[in-house]
Amino acid sequence: MLGKVFERFVEKAPVAVMVRGILERVLGPEALNALYDRVVERQYTRELLFSSVFQLMNLVVCKIQPSIHAAYQDNKEEIETSITAVYDKLSGIDTVTSRALVRETAKQMDESVRAMSGACAAWLPGYRIKVLDGNCIEATHHRIKELRGTGAGALPGKSLVIYEPELEMATDVFPCEDGHAQERSLLSEVLPTLEPRDTLIMDRNFCVRDFLHGISARQAYFICRQHKGLPWEADGEERFIGRGKTGAIYEQWVRVSDSDGNTRRFRRIRIVLKKATRDGDKVLTLLTNLSKTAAPAKQIAEMYRKRWTIETAFQELEAHLHSEINALGYPKAALFGFCVALVAYNVLAVVKAALRRVHGEQKIANEVSGYYLAGHLARTYDGMMIAVPEEEWSIFQAMSLEAFIRTLQQLANKVNLAKFKKHKRGPKKSQPKRNRDSSRPHVSTAKLLKG
Repeated sequence: MLGKVFERFVEKAPVAVMVRGILERVLGPEALNALYDRVVERQYTRELLFSSVFQLMNLVVCKIQPSIHAAYQDNKEEIETSITAVYDKLSGIDTVTSRALVRETAKQMDESVRAMSGACAAWLPGYRIKVLDGNCIEATHHRIKELRGTGAGALPGKSLVIYEPELEMATDVFPCEDGHAQERSLLSEVLPTLEPRDTLIMDRNFCVRDFLHGISARQAYFICRQHKGLPWEADGEERFIGRGKTGAIYEQWVRVSDSDGNTRRFRRIRIVLKKATRDGDKVLTLLTNLSKTAAPAKQIAEMYRKRWTIETAFQELEAHLHSEINALGYPKAALFGFCVALVAYNVLAVVKAALRRVHGEQKIANEVSGYYLAGHLARTYDGMMIAVPEEEWSIFQAMSLEAFIRTLQQLANKVNLAKFKKHKRGPKKSQPKRNRDSSRPHVSTAKLLKG
């Protein structure tokens, strides 16, 4: 279907072809510029298109180029403007635009994943599970003038992210330019996005009574770790339910009032852990408005245990993609970089969905490493773009949805999974205490080995 020009890369680098095809279909220049025109608030286009800035940032995020400047220098003929104009554009991209980039492209990629039946097994059939968590971008370099006089770490912003484990995708993001802002201050933006039967799984930082009431009012659901400061009243005796994977489980009904005095009845599930958490907690207490029929206590405990998938996603963003570009000091630019990384992560999620459809969910989950997928892309992308002319990729835009997912599955059949094999590490070994001697700042490794 792709023709002779693609043959060599279809055989040798089908993953790279899949990624580039998805980018062309969902994030082609025309689509990106149209998105920008729809949502832009303050910026406007002069000689530099939004699609050009996205392409430069995407090259850096995918580790194909080491920096924005390097990406610009390599594509200077196509950009046809100064590097100053590029940085000016980056520093002015509104957070509304960055969020729309993630949200709208995720909808299109969601459609492809579901059309090819490539989603993971549902955690709770009939409900749309969404894991909510916050991400604070690491401190940047002190390159901009306003930062040069301070020795403190410069935080360019933070965000809340909605991650859907069924898709293994980040489907929404709520960026904030204030690096010191409390994550709870962004919850008012999350609430309007919820639809009936959406189910948020979240940590105790989001256990805010008005937020929990707001979720219920929208006919949505939550599983939330209880914050010790949340006021509640028992509405029945606590009962022993049984033992789950993590410990003994107890349950009772409680009542929680919002700031206006309105009261709702929630389930309180207490888990006495076999093993303390990394914070030293031996008891985990959860609140939920899901009925016992929809989700028994043991299932609630197991679903909350699996919420760590979003932290795994953040770890992959940091390790496999360049999600936090600390040379970008301006908050808007840093947050845009993070959102482009989320989009790149989602593109790889579509690739994984095609692999799941062809090779099976368990095989991909247990054996395929995101690290090696991202590394393969970084190594092969440049050469492929030189060998395959830009205009040839337009075939992915012209395809019907059926033809597109069929092509992805054909490419997935060509993937040698052994190249991306996951290597699970063994249990961590306790580290010995290190001896420090100020009179001997260095040691000879050769002498230590010989001794």
